[in-house]
Amino acid sequence: MLKVIVDTNVLVSSLIQRSYPFLVVDFILMESRIEICISDDVITEYFDVLNRVKFFKYPDYEVRSKILLSSIKRIGFMHFPTIKVDIIKDESDNRFLELAETCSADYLITGNTKHFPMEKFKSTKIFHRKNFTK
Repeated sequence: MLKVIVDTNVLVSSLIQRSYPFLVVDFILMESRIEICISDDVITEYFDVLNRVKFFKYPDYEVRSKILLSSIKRIGFMHFPTIKVDIIKDESDNRFLELAETCSADYLITGNTKHFPMEKFKSTKIFHRKNFTK
């Protein structure tokens, strides 16, 4: 079973356009050999960002975001990080690294190469979303 963490920007992009982010999220949700790792902080980040009004201008965004969040909460595996990390300048992105360390994630998938320039964090490989399904 592969343990995967999905950065919020991949989820938003998957709801706005039907390109690589959509394919990555669809693959992760449908693949039974993948465990989607979540934490309270990550779920809060997902809800906060995906519910930003600025995204509601995209067709069916609001409805599809609610369905996506519901699916992730239903099939995701909850973990409870007890460590704190202060590596990334954008404080909220550190929550993804804390989750990665706690659950020993295999992959963290992001579209944010600015905040996640490294290829690896401890045992977790950090993949740009275009490289994940290859």
